Amino acid sequence: MMQAILRTAFPPALPSRGARSFPWPWRDRAGRFSSLRAVTLALVLAPAAWLLVTYTTKGLGPEPAKAALREIGLWSIRLLLVTLAVTPVGRILASPRLLSLRRMLGLATLGYAMLHLLLYAADQNFVASRIASEIALRFYLTIGFVALLGLAALGWTSTDGWMRQLGRRWKRLHGLIFPIAALGVFHFFLQSKSQLWEAVLAAGLLAWLILWRLLPAGARLHPIALLLLAPATGLAAAGVEYAWYALATNLPADRILAANLDVSFGLRPAVWAAVAAVAPPLLALPAWIRTRRNTPPGSAAPAPAPAPPPAAARSAGR
Repeated sequence: MMQAILRTAFPPALPSRGARSFPWPWRDRAGRFSSLRAVTLALVLAPAAWLLVTYTTKGLGPEPAKAALREIGLWSIRLLLVTLAVTPVGRILASPRLLSLRRMLGLATLGYAMLHLLLYAADQNFVASRIASEIALRFYLTIGFVALLGLAALGWTSTDGWMRQLGRRWKRLHGLIFPIAALGVFHFFLQSKSQLWEAVLAAGLLAWLILWRLLPAGARLHPIALLLLAPATGLAAAGVEYAWYALATNLPADRILAANLDVSFGLRPAVWAAVAAVAPPLLALPAWIRTRRNTPPGSAAPAPAPAPPPAAARSAGR
């Protein structure tokens, strides 16, 4: 499994005349150094490096192992959402270079999720029978483990060879990333208990990522259509929060739902999810204005054409 992940993360460069093959992740498929890929790789590794330094300097509190386990789990969810956001942001900005990062980010998400499991195994002293029984008997662990297995399957099949072998079935298979992400967010809720701020925000952002893909193709780059997703995102996050408190706790879900409209004590996560959803239409606005200016009077203004992603840009993160 690890060999397959490494081969997928560091694919060989496309052969060219007199060119040497460079499998390093900071190089593009032609073997050239890519500052974008290098910076992305550094940012992806930064949370793990920070956690390692903090652990060695005894800065993780009285229970460092559990703190590290929790932090790596948080970064697994964050990276998963970032991976899913690459496609809409790359299409809105018409940037194939951004789209080419999906495979790296998707495999980084898998790596963090596997590290999360490894830290849990370490917390259980690597006793296989205890780990297996805990995963089987504790619902939140079962949900998280199923999500990890799904990520592993998508990571295994994210190579160019699997794309060619599966053909159209590859896209259907990798569409499972959204139910897998939903399971990951659900696991996040189960782990968060009463500290639901980031879990609700993650649910709202995942809702936006799904809603964007449900838009008609011609509307995905239109600022007005994207702007309408902002209140829908906030409502989705508030609805998830209401359902959680109504079904999983004894707290007054109605009052919590109403609190989303009360900003006197600060903005709640559902509102922040709606605020974050305003960024995509702002990104799409300059290209839309340029298109309108270049359109002759009296003719229909076409939507900005998205840049077609190269085959190498596809990944488990879609």
